[in-house]
Amino acid sequence: MKPLLESREIAALVLAAGRARRFGADKRLVLLENEGQVQPLIVHALRPWFAVFAKVAVVLRPDDGEVRRVLVDAFADRVQCVECLRADEGMGHSLAAGVAATAEARGWVVGLADMPWVPTTAIAGVRDALMSGAALAAAYRAARRGHPVGFSDRYRQELMDSTGDVGARLFFQRDAEHVVRVAIDDEGIFADVDTPQDLIFSRSTS
Repeated sequence: MKPLLESREIAALVLAAGRARRFGADKRLVLLENEGQVQPLIVHALRPWFAVFAKVAVVLRPDDGEVRRVLVDAFADRVQCVECLRADEGMGHSLAAGVAATAEARGWVVGLADMPWVPTTAIAGVRDALMSGAALAAAYRAARRGHPVGFSDRYRQELMDSTGDVGARLFFQRDAEHVVRVAIDDEGIFADVDTPQDLIFSRSTS
C-alpha cells in the first residue's frame, strides 16, 4: 500500500467500517440532500474534510467494494481506502488500522463517516490545535464533547494497539487535563445517523 503521507504532518482519518445494523441498510450509500446536493451520505460526510486536508484516509471493511468505488469516483486519488480485516470486532480495530496506515503522521484528526453535518470549522480547529502542540483536542459545544477528535503522536502506539470498542473516550477520560477544547457553536458536531429518522437534521447554532 502506498503511504498516505509523504512527510510528517497531521493526518485525517475517517472511520467507516461499521455494519449499520440499526439503520437496516448500508447508510453510507443512502442518498442524502445537503446544501442543495443529493449524494451518498458518506460523500457528504467527507466533503468538509477535503476542504481542510489534501488527503483523507477512510477505514473500510474488506467487502466494501461499492463504497470504495463511490469514494474514488467522488474524490479520486485524494482518498486512501484503508482495509480493516477485524472491523467487525469493534471500532478500536478500525482506529488501529487507520493509524497504522498513516503511522508517519505527527497527529491524527479522527471522525466518523455517519456524521455528514460536521462543519469545516470543527475539523480545521482540531487540526490547528494539534499543530499548535495539543496532546489531545476535540470539538466542544459548551461542556459537551463532539466530533472530530484529535491525537498527537504521543498516542501512536496506544492507538495502534486499540481493540474492541475502545475509542477516543478512554484517552479523553484518562488524560482530561491534556485536552484542548475547540469551541464550535454548531450542533453538527453531535449529529450522527443511526436510523432513517436521523436523516432529517435541523442545525441549531443558538
